[in-house]
Amino acid sequence: MSSAESDDAFLAATKPQKARRRPLRRILLALLTQYVIIATIVGLSVAATLHFVVTPKVVAQFEAIEAAFKRLPGR
Repeated sequence: MSSAESDDAFLAATKPQKARRRPLRRILLALLTQYVIIATIVGLSVAATLHFVVTPKVVAQFEAIEAAFKRLPGR
């Protein structure tokens, strides 16, 4: 075996293989990003609805109940 053959074999053995691109990882990352964005938008919409629509109605109902109890004859 000549030194040239041993050098070629050594270089072939030590040459790092190219890393394969993983398209599945990119697809999953894109799906996860979309999920997080949509979940954030939906969460903020629900929070805004509760804050501006539902909460005033609940507070008004409790105030009406409180006013009704105040009109009752005391014991």
